[in-house]
Amino acid sequence: MRLEKITAKALQNLNDDRYLLSIAVAKRVEQLSAGAEPVIDIDKKKYKFTDIALMEIAQNKLDLTEITKKK
Repeated sequence: MRLEKITAKALQNLNDDRYLLSIAVAKRVEQLSAGAEPVIDIDKKKYKFTDIALMEIAQNKLDLTEITKKK
């Protein structure tokens, strides 16, 4: 799937709120860079952390209630 479609799906999952999406991606990238394993089946050596975070959000694999309730 193309990155544009993945981003659109992730944005849709966060009620089209670009701010929340950027915060969610940033927090997940921080976790991945600290050593967390992706929750989707993907080789993290082949993809950037931002791409992995977007894919995880697009597939609803992360609990984003903490981020979305602070709006």
